[in-house]
Parts: sequence; structure tokens; C-alpha cells
Amino acid sequence: MSRRGYEGVAVAVPVTVPYVRYSIRAAHWWLARALAEVISRSGLKKESIDGLSVSSFTLAPDTAIGLTQHLGLSPRWLDHIPFGGASGVVALRRAARAVQAGDAEVVACLAGDTNHVDSFRLTLANFSQFARDAVYPYGAGGPNASFAFLTAYYMGLYGAKREDFGKLCVAQRANALKFEHALFKKPLTLEEYMAARPIAEPLHLFDCVMPCAGADAFLVLHEDFARSRKIPHVKLLGTIERHNAFASDPVQMRAGWALDREDLYTQASAGPADMDFVETYDDYPVISLMQLEDLDFCGKGEGPAFVREHTFTHDGSFPLNTSGGQLSVGQAGAAGGFLGMVEAIRQLTGEAGARQVEGAKLGLVSGFGMINFDRGLGSGAAILGTAKA
Repeated sequence: MSRRGYEGVAVAVPVTVPYVRYSIRAAHWWLARALAEVISRSGLKKESIDGLSVSSFTLAPDTAIGLTQHLGLSPRWLDHIPFGGASGVVALRRAARAVQAGDAEVVACLAGDTNHVDSFRLTLANFSQFARDAVYPYGAGGPNASFAFLTAYYMGLYGAKREDFGKLCVAQRANALKFEHALFKKPLTLEEYMAARPIAEPLHLFDCVMPCAGADAFLVLHEDFARSRKIPHVKLLGTIERHNAFASDPVQMRAGWALDREDLYTQASAGPADMDFVETYDDYPVISLMQLEDLDFCGKGEGPAFVREHTFTHDGSFPLNTSGGQLSVGQAGAAGGFLGMVEAIRQLTGEAGARQVEGAKLGLVSGFGMINFDRGLGSGAAILGTAKA
């Protein structure tokens, strides 16, 4: 099957509404702040936004269509993407097709969630019927237990050590210290990582993402429109999306990237070695290793050796999660799936400041979401390039 490319699609105006640990404000407020910032920074009028994509868990019982009334928008194209960590890639991919088809001229892709004292518990209780039924007999629930299971299985199968995961966490913290919106402001050493209190063995404190409140956003529009309005932008060179891949695997150690990566690189006319940086979804370190393997940066099971060979800082070998990733920035609910995307846009438009990857022209963003006990159901990836790429 031949697939139309993504020629002419521009991605622009990366926005982060500064994260906070807890908030009494609703998700609607965070999403509205993101839209207001997108409009302000792009120089467009609100009436120019004729497409809207929304990802949020705590927006419920409202959905994207209800949000249009809160925001005063009247889009002719609308999408609601409750895909968690895969939402940034999926939002981009679908908005790109809408722009190509002429169904929308400018699509605002928004993701955001609040985090009050009880919101995380409520989200977990209503997140997945399948996961709830699976863990109920064991008296354990939530992502820490599920990812502890996956991490232990990976360590036993491929020989990964806690120090390998720790190296990723330490490098990402170094990147985060140069990102003004990161919630973690102190350096992290490998010794501190190793000595941190256990959460769910083999996971310790710094292996676990910290929930928070916040929002991220970006625009998807036609490249000619972006040029005419002098909006700094990047080009979408290729993207893939796959759900419930390898469903017969007894325990998930691979996901949809392994099925579709050749398609991704063919679309972009580039390979893994051509990427100047990579942004993986990183709610737990083991998931970053899965993505690096399945996207062919190393072979399956070679993740631990790959970690030992690189520094992963923005100014070192193999820049990874250059804003710090969720493990050092925080996880603002569904906005966690947008964090890597907005960072990639900043890197490729030269807006990354002190953490800028020198000479960056190509970047890969990978998303992973909707954990159901022993596996995540959604996966996707996108390759972005500078406007001159």
C-alpha cells in the first residue's frame, strides 16, 4: 500500500503553560491558557483557528466539543484524542492530514490536565476497566506496580541494571536544569539515584514520573501559510501510528514502532543515524529503552549496552529528552504526550536556549500511551526537520 507523504505541512509555535505540582484550577483553564499563548505568539486572530485537537484526562465529563464553547471557538475540524503518551504524535498526524485535505487551515493541538489533591486517584480509578480487573486480585494498582512488573521482566531478560536506568535519569536531569519550566531544579547524581527510597521494586523514587498540572500546545498549518505570516516552523517529514501491536506477546517488550519503523524512515528519506536528537516518552526509564530498540537505534535487548555507550545530554553523544523529559519536568497528565513534541519544535527552530543541540536539523519524537496492566496500547513516532531540511 502506498502512502501519501506529508509534503507542505508545517508545525509551529511550541507552547508550555508553566507546570505546577498541584492546582485548584480545572483542566479547562490550563487548555485555555495554552490556546491564548498560541494565538499571542503566532500573531493570528482566534478566528483563524479553524481546527482543534484536544487531549486531556481531567477535562471529563467535557470533551473537545464542549471545550469549544468555553474557548469561544467555532472549528470546522475537531478531534478528541484521549491517548495519553501517544497523543502528541497522533494529534500531529491527524491534524496534518486535515490541513492537507483542506478540512482546516490552522489546527491548534492542545493537551493539558489539572492535578489537585485527589485528581490522580480519581484518574486511576476510571482509567481502564481491564487494568482494574487485572490488578484487583493482587491488591495493587496504578502505574508504579505495572511498570515495576515490566521493568523487572526487562532486567531479567536483557541484563539491564539499575545503574543503566539511572544514567538516563541523571542525564535528563542535567538537561532539565536548562529548561525554565522543569519542576525539578536540583542536580541528580547516580549515587543519589541509587540510594533513593524504593517505590515498587525494582523501581525507586527517581524512576517514577511525578504527576503535576500544566499544558502544552502547538499549531499545525500549511507551510505556505506559515511562510506568508512569517511564523517560524518546522516540516513534518514522516509519522506512524499503531495501536495494540503484538497483542499475543505474554509480556510487552516491544510495540508498534517495531512494525512500522521502516515506513517512518522511508517517508522521511532518513535513517536512525541521521537524527540529531530524540525525544522519547519517558514516564519510566524502561519505556525509553523499548523505544530506542524498536526504532532501530540499537537491536532488541541491546538497550543496556547502548546506554553505557552514550551520554544523552544535549551537548553530548545521542541527545535524548533534551528538555529533561517527564522524569525531570513532570507529567501534566495527557500533556506528557506533548512534551517531546514541543521540545523538538524548539530545537529545530533554534528556541531551545542553553540546551540547544548544535546544528540540529532532524529530530525524532516517539509517543507511547494508555497502559493496560502489562502493556501500553498506543504508539507512534514522528520525524521533524528544519524548514530548510
